[in-house]
Amino acid sequence: MVPKNLAAKNLAANTPAGRSQMAKRRSNRMALHASVGLCGEDRQKVAFTMPAKATKLNRHGAAVQLRRELLVGSVVTVNNKQGAALSARIVAQLAALEGVSTYAIEFVDQGERAETFWGIIFPPNTSNT
Repeated sequence: MVPKNLAAKNLAANTPAGRSQMAKRRSNRMALHASVGLCGEDRQKVAFTMPAKATKLNRHGAAVQLRRELLVGSVVTVNNKQGAALSARIVAQLAALEGVSTYAIEFVDQGERAETFWGIIFPPNTSNT
């Protein structure tokens, strides 16, 4: 059995910075995926540029899957198929399975470039009503 204070510490370590687990979503997630390019530094501070799969697309970011270990809090560059590039912060590691890690990313710039990055129009947010 895990001591209560250790379980709370582990949960806090995996919680996105500045957000509670019960925080309301800013935008709806879309059950779509997109191929993207990702570049930055991995957990060992080694520079990388590689393809990745973006899932759970939303107006403010996505989940990205790649065969690289990243550091929560670091910033990477995401490139879409139209050639647009945006900086994104790694806010949480969501999963790691068979060498593929999944991370939640949030665009650093939350302006119009971020809202149009995926090339789709997101429906109005209904999860906060």
